[in-house]
Amino acid sequence: MTRKPGDEGRNTEQFGSPPEGRPDMNDPEVDRLNQRIRSLEHRIESQAESQSLLETAAALNKKLEDTLRKAQEEIRVLKEELAKLTAPPNTFATIAATYPDRREADIYLSGRKMRVQVHTGVEISRLNSGTPVLLNEAFNIIDLGSGERQGEIVYVKELLDEGRLIVSGESGVDRVAVLSWALPSGSLSVGDHVMMDQRSGIILEKMPKSEVGQVVIEEIPEVTFEDIGGLDEELEIVRDAVELPFLYPQLFEDYKLSPPKGVLLYGPPGCGKTLIAKAVANSVGRRMEQMRGGDARSYFLHVKGPELLNKYVGESERQIREVFARAREKAREGFPVIVFFDEMDSLFRTRGTGVSSDMESTIVPQFLAEIDGVERLRNVIVIGASNRQDLIDPAILRPGRLDVKVRIDRPDERKARAIFAKYLREEVPLAPDILDKNGGDRSKAIGWAIEKAVQRMYEPSEDNRFLEVTYANGEKEVLYFKDFSSGAMIEGIIARAKKEAIKREIREPSSHGLQLDDILSAIRREFQENEDLPNTTNPDDWARIAGRKSERIAHVKTLAGHSPKARPIETMPAGHYL
Repeated sequence: MTRKPGDEGRNTEQFGSPPEGRPDMNDPEVDRLNQRIRSLEHRIESQAESQSLLETAAALNKKLEDTLRKAQEEIRVLKEELAKLTAPPNTFATIAATYPDRREADIYLSGRKMRVQVHTGVEISRLNSGTPVLLNEAFNIIDLGSGERQGEIVYVKELLDEGRLIVSGESGVDRVAVLSWALPSGSLSVGDHVMMDQRSGIILEKMPKSEVGQVVIEEIPEVTFEDIGGLDEELEIVRDAVELPFLYPQLFEDYKLSPPKGVLLYGPPGCGKTLIAKAVANSVGRRMEQMRGGDARSYFLHVKGPELLNKYVGESERQIREVFARAREKAREGFPVIVFFDEMDSLFRTRGTGVSSDMESTIVPQFLAEIDGVERLRNVIVIGASNRQDLIDPAILRPGRLDVKVRIDRPDERKARAIFAKYLREEVPLAPDILDKNGGDRSKAIGWAIEKAVQRMYEPSEDNRFLEVTYANGEKEVLYFKDFSSGAMIEGIIARAKKEAIKREIREPSSHGLQLDDILSAIRREFQENEDLPNTTNPDDWARIAGRKSERIAHVKTLAGHSPKARPIETMPAGHYL
């Protein structure tokens, strides 16, 4: 369509002009701009959607990453578990020796001795003799093992040099074993029970005390000769027999005099036999300290006789061997050893006197072989104590074995005063009346109280009558309480008197000190408690235990009747034994 001239004016007039400053909507540039705006808005919306999608994808990616990581960890754990389950087993072995410069070690494996390599991750300084270790399939040490908690129980039979020892087990077969690093050489002695690794022969642990350890007391007794009263003559005999060979061995060698092998202390109970043995052990040690200097100890092996008896065949004999082996071991150190058998008659009865069994036929020969065998006892002396020396096998008591025999009898009045003085000393508090009667002199007051006590105990009065015994020949004799006194009884009397003084002072604080009535009443109570002393159906056996040396007793009659506990004594015909 051709625009005619003049149409521009008419058109303008018809529609009018757009307002000033406002773009013409029909302008192509405006359309282009609008399109661009719409395109930008669309792009903005697309970017927002993309950002949202991106954030969603990132979250999903995070979850996927966590899932993959967990899966990888599970796969790793499963691989390790699979590797463990499919790996060959590790072997336990025991270290015998190590060579740090070459990182090698000698081990015991199932009885075989092998030299193997030590892994670099294992600290070789921690490997010692007896240490358990782990081996890999190539028999190389890769780790330390746990300590052994089980093994064979054996006992030490003999100590050798360089940490070696001879052990024996239940089978009776001897074996040479070595100590582990955890057990120093001086920690074991003959008779000790130990745990041994049977594969390597290494002693791993010292077990609690053996049976012999439970019946043998190793100690240096604190009892001295000053603690024993009224036995001066007996003490001199024992000291001559025991102390002189230990203290002056060269003189005995010059005179070609062999020291005695044993001493027998016999007599009624409670009269100081055990005290003498302990005092001898103490005295020998102290005298050797003075002569040689240093810690010259004496060893005192107190064997509780009845506990050595065992119902199993050969066990009692084995324990006797262990006792003497332990004594020899300690004697080799140069120190004197005293083996004290208390209640010796319970172990070494005359052979052939057993009723239900005849253990004596093997126990006695074992003891004789130890004390008088080929292996001489050096620096060892045997002391035995018994109330019934008549029951001990005569072969033990013959000269050359227990050849020194000392009777420890009941104390007479002189000895009783000496015993009282050991327990009633000057430092004991005394009542004012006792001191006033003796001019305030404590020493004189103590002597006066002791004299009164001895008079009360030993007076042959009607009140002190105890028993009437009838001998097999028909003769009768009245025995008094004094005939059954002992050091143990005197100790008990003083203990009773002191306790009574303490109780009185608790009730009456003004009443201080020991009174004479306390001692006299203690004597009466002690006598009353012993009124039923001969409580045996065999008077003759009772008489021998009580220390009566007369002929056979056929009948015993109680004369004392102060205590409700007193009862008539049942007797049996003379010579009849249960």
